Amino acid sequence: MKYKDLFIDFDDTLYDTYGNSVIALQETYEAYGLARYFADPQIFYDAYWQTNIDLWTQYSKGEITRDYLIVERFRRPLSVGEGLNVTEAYCLEMSDCFLDFCSSKSGVVEGAHELMDYLRNKGYRMHMCSNGFHEVQYKKLAASGLRDYFDTIILSEDAGVNKPSPQYFDYAFQRSGAQRATTLMIGDNLQTDIMGAMAAGLDALFFNRYPEHEKTTVPTFVVTSLRDIMKIL
Repeated sequence: MKYKDLFIDFDDTLYDTYGNSVIALQETYEAYGLARYFADPQIFYDAYWQTNIDLWTQYSKGEITRDYLIVERFRRPLSVGEGLNVTEAYCLEMSDCFLDFCSSKSGVVEGAHELMDYLRNKGYRMHMCSNGFHEVQYKKLAASGLRDYFDTIILSEDAGVNKPSPQYFDYAFQRSGAQRATTLMIGDNLQTDIMGAMAAGLDALFFNRYPEHEKTTVPTFVVTSLRDIMKIL
């Protein structure tokens, strides 16, 4: 067995962050009575998702801070509404509400528990590698029942840098005790997970969850479902 340690991304690799967030965003919209300010809720949802993608891309590159992201991801979509006084305090309050809704959801990507059972039974050491926020990720781990699969939880906030920084992976090796030659990175984000890992000298398995959106032959392995990983490892 070539690999002994697996660095595994969490959000949208194992935990269905997008699906859970869609539900949580609807709950937040209703809790705050945002229908008063938007003729159609889809206007708010579309603005939120575009903003969220842009901000997380900037955050992964170290271009913005966590605090800026938390405020802006609601300030921008709320500013599209009519007659709403969008203050920083309001955005922070809404963010807390949204994250509470989201982190309580148990939804995982299809095949996640089956895969993790398989990998644990095969004897791999597994380490969660995530750019997600500390207090939110531990709640998601508990809600999804995935915590006990991991030997180590490695978060960018603890590392002081985000994936895809080489310094993040250096920290991950330090924390986990893994060796580059026998470690495989598994993730769904081509830039932060896959290109970051390969630049740091790791083999990488790309979970190409939406193959119609991205095509690549760069990683060591490519799969389109979590169950396909069991055919490789």
